[in-house]
Amino acid sequence: MTTTGSRPVLRFADGASQGLYGAIYGAALENLLATNTVPFGEVHARSGLMDPAVGMVRAGGGYEQPWTRDATINSWNATSLLAPALAANTLWAVVQKDAAGKLMVQQDSQQWDQVIWTVGAWHHYLVTGDRDFLQRAYDVVTNTLAVREQAAVFGPDARYGLFTGPSFFNDGISGFPAPTADREESRGSESTSYPDVVSAMYLSTNALYSAAYTRVAEMADALGRPADGHRAKAEAIKQAINQHFWNPRTGSYNYELTADGRPGVYQEGAGLAFTLIFGIADAAQAGSLISNAQRMAWGMPDTFPHWDRYSSAEPGRHNAIVWPLVQGLWAKSLAQHGDVEGFAAETGLLAELVRRSGGFWEIYDGNTGAVEGGYQGATGVPKRRWESQPDQTWSATAFIDMIHTGLFGMTFGNRELTFAPTLPAGWGDVTLSGLRYRDAVLTVTLRGTGNVIRSFNLDGTSSTEYEVPTSLHGHHTIDITLDPAQT
Repeated sequence: MTTTGSRPVLRFADGASQGLYGAIYGAALENLLATNTVPFGEVHARSGLMDPAVGMVRAGGGYEQPWTRDATINSWNATSLLAPALAANTLWAVVQKDAAGKLMVQQDSQQWDQVIWTVGAWHHYLVTGDRDFLQRAYDVVTNTLAVREQAAVFGPDARYGLFTGPSFFNDGISGFPAPTADREESRGSESTSYPDVVSAMYLSTNALYSAAYTRVAEMADALGRPADGHRAKAEAIKQAINQHFWNPRTGSYNYELTADGRPGVYQEGAGLAFTLIFGIADAAQAGSLISNAQRMAWGMPDTFPHWDRYSSAEPGRHNAIVWPLVQGLWAKSLAQHGDVEGFAAETGLLAELVRRSGGFWEIYDGNTGAVEGGYQGATGVPKRRWESQPDQTWSATAFIDMIHTGLFGMTFGNRELTFAPTLPAGWGDVTLSGLRYRDAVLTVTLRGTGNVIRSFNLDGTSSTEYEVPTSLHGHHTIDITLDPAQT
């Protein structure tokens, strides 16, 4: 088995930065490309597209398989760039064929989040340029969206122009407030056991639907396929999100809209990040929600505040608690919107969490930073304390993405790789070497501080285009000097 993965090297001139960020980056690469790269079994080969010479990325030390959301997040965060064949295998591992032989995202018990695969698949194409992958991925996502559009459960609610079903990764009932769950969570841990979760609409899930329709439209453009109204559907969901979730009183987006139209005026970290990453929030909304976001001592929580059945002493597994997955998405969105201090804070907190705990754990206590699995019901059992699983892959790839997308500001396009770095004060100059991008190997150095590019040099030649083309071959150096933004 081979991962065909490369391992770039991150070097800070400042010793303290190297001891923290450089060391954690190296550990994250080991987590992804060694610890959590495993052989795949027959159950993962239902698409018929797996490469038997390449493994797949599992969800983590406590989860021996990939699911749709973690397969996608890990590919999007890191694997598509670092190990393209491994990323493709992992994405295909959560694809199946229907009775007629049509490819689609696996139809498991958590269908509400399957459209995130579209985001990862399009990103994989932008990183690799693999048109064979794109051809098949386009079939997967169009078939999957067709199923979701006709679904009676986890399908569209025409009254609101939104899709129903739980929020992005919150498969546990602890991620949902009353009256969704009784205090003892008597129906067990699965959020889909509670009818009012199934019928409600949530911010993150609908942001992903808007993004999925946009991405499939981009796929169609790249392949010369008919538009099929995908962009119009993306825009309609975007407008519905802004109509039904935006809350002028809080200056942010609500978390929940129940089937009878009641708003859930709570915060969802991943949902807020998605509204920024996918362009659902306009400039004024973005500035407002960033400034009004409620963070805990150790970072952006999953959902907030504590539901009345939880507390700081017994935090909910999906409630006021810190998942590095969410920290990574939030940091990505802050860097994208020019918040240098916010990006630095979230990245620094995750690095410290990993250093203090000795690994990439699944969940941490938002107040103390301790490894904490949180509380939640279980089948036939009242609320109990769960374990936080070790070697959680998307905790590691969240940090890798903080470096690639945040610190170095890499954005992948159809024809280019663009750089818009965010180098916080005090971190010092930094070099990322041995980074493979398509047929090129890049060494990228950042000097100065801030997020305003003062100079950009490719192989010693100055350029006002802060990018490299997809056609680049061989070894190249990029030197970027930054200044703080002018205020």
